[in-house]
Amino acid sequence: MTGIFRTIAAVILFCVGFASPALAHTPDISTGKIVPKDNRVFVVDVGFLATDLERMFQDTMSERAGVDLSPAGALEDEIGKFVEKRVAMRDGTGRACIASVVKSGEDPENQDSALIVMHFDCGATDGALFYDATKLLAAQGAKGKHLVTLEGTENAGQTMLYPDDPPLDLSKPMETTAQLMWKFLKAGVEHIVTGYDHLCFLFALILWATRIWPVVKIVTAFTISHSITLSLAALNIFTLPSTLVEALIAASIIFVAVENFFSRDVDNRWRNTFFFGFIHGFGFASALTEMGVPQGGVVPALAAFNIGVELGQIAIVFAVMPLLFFVDKQTGGKRSEKLVYVISALIAVAGLYWLLERMGVLPG
Repeated sequence: MTGIFRTIAAVILFCVGFASPALAHTPDISTGKIVPKDNRVFVVDVGFLATDLERMFQDTMSERAGVDLSPAGALEDEIGKFVEKRVAMRDGTGRACIASVVKSGEDPENQDSALIVMHFDCGATDGALFYDATKLLAAQGAKGKHLVTLEGTENAGQTMLYPDDPPLDLSKPMETTAQLMWKFLKAGVEHIVTGYDHLCFLFALILWATRIWPVVKIVTAFTISHSITLSLAALNIFTLPSTLVEALIAASIIFVAVENFFSRDVDNRWRNTFFFGFIHGFGFASALTEMGVPQGGVVPALAAFNIGVELGQIAIVFAVMPLLFFVDKQTGGKRSEKLVYVISALIAVAGLYWLLERMGVLPG
């Protein structure tokens, strides 16, 4: 019986303990597009998923103690100041470029993102210049990533910065396609293993599975369908509003969890999984598009990210199934109804919480 309780505890941790984020696909990724102008002047566009920026902004409210955010434009000004304190450019001696915020607000090309346009005058600096986003990454957290795009120079290209990385030397070449693909693959793995709603969805699907083949069909169906919508969205062929997608994902979790109370037909469950995979694919795409798919490298980045998602998904399934088989041995070789019902109920509650929160019924 200990195995049962451990399993239940694990699912509680995943599906209830982590049910608080309003958008489970918040990727903790920011972008920085650096465009050089004349006389060592640079324009830098810093972008965020709006939910990421909101979280960071709330975490640093002490910086705005006593500031009235109600007047028109006040919030945008404070967001600009927040970024200005955390993004810098300087030369090798540490001499900083003069920074100013040109614009702060909603990204005109993506209503779910924020865009801060900065101006750096590096006329008083000498030699190579370094782009420093370490303070910004610290605000994003341990899983933060900052995708930098450098345009208009012989070193033009992209690179991904992590919290422990040093300031970026703009005089050196950016990363190769292969290097970026590796980072997109790792981001795909990270996205699925920290996407608690996706995990709850998968857990609910396989709770009645006592053989591997039905699980293979479920995973394959999910992979095919979510790959289609992930590709369509990432290539800007067809997209859906993220708020709608997130709510539908939560609804899919409730459906498969409640289905466990009425059906044990795991062999045919791939059909529902195939349908819901289309919805989850748009959720995966939100993370990929926020990372800023490299210009001229859309297909490699898309493929690498998708492979990462699949590797993470397979790893989760291979971790859960042996645990379920072990529990079966403790209960006479049969799947415990109590186990399935209790875990399904917890997943359904988590799904309902996410649904109400994403619909705005509950506070985020």
